[in-house]
Amino acid sequence: RTGTRLVKRVLRLVAALAAVAFAGLIYLYVTLPDVRPLAKTNPTTTAFMELRAQEAARKGKTLRHLQHWVPYNQISGNLKRAVLVAEDDAFWQHEGVDIEQLKLSIQSDLEQGKGVRGGSTITQQLAKNLYLSPSRNPLRKLRELIIARRLEAELTKTRIFEIYLNVIEWGDGVYGIEAAAETYFHVPASALTPVQSALLAGAIVNPRLLTP
Repeated sequence: RTGTRLVKRVLRLVAALAAVAFAGLIYLYVTLPDVRPLAKTNPTTTAFMELRAQEAARKGKTLRHLQHWVPYNQISGNLKRAVLVAEDDAFWQHEGVDIEQLKLSIQSDLEQGKGVRGGSTITQQLAKNLYLSPSRNPLRKLRELIIARRLEAELTKTRIFEIYLNVIEWGDGVYGIEAAAETYFHVPASALTPVQSALLAGAIVNPRLLTP
């Protein structure tokens, strides 16, 4: 009889935890941003831009903001290829999440006991830049994965890549490839050479420390 009561308590606890988890997932899903307007409208700001501005304000500084939106067909093919090689060579094949890379990332993190390996696709990086934060909090990562899948469902691959190249950081207050090309090489994004493109792609991993 005691064993039966214990089993019932355990089952009730499991059911309660499952209900809480389900409710949490529903809340998470319905509070995610609507990405559909991005199909035709360029974002005017991002979560990362707002974060950097707030960081500067706390230090009593005004952060410069260099950004000049450029259409996808006016970005050098050299730069596009370099970024894909450096950041996400399976971009055109996956649906927002590279499962194999994600597995390797999780395995590496578990072996090292902390988050040390990247595994984010370009779509995931865009989701993080637009709506989230640099935090490695598991809940933030879950939101990133769901938003990435939403982006892939609502936008073309070309549009995702275009937005990504126009909003990511390339230094303090330098956002997007046109501003980066002008700042570091004094040329438009359309004229970037293979060497310049490789240097810019290499700096993406930590644009606040690495300069092309």
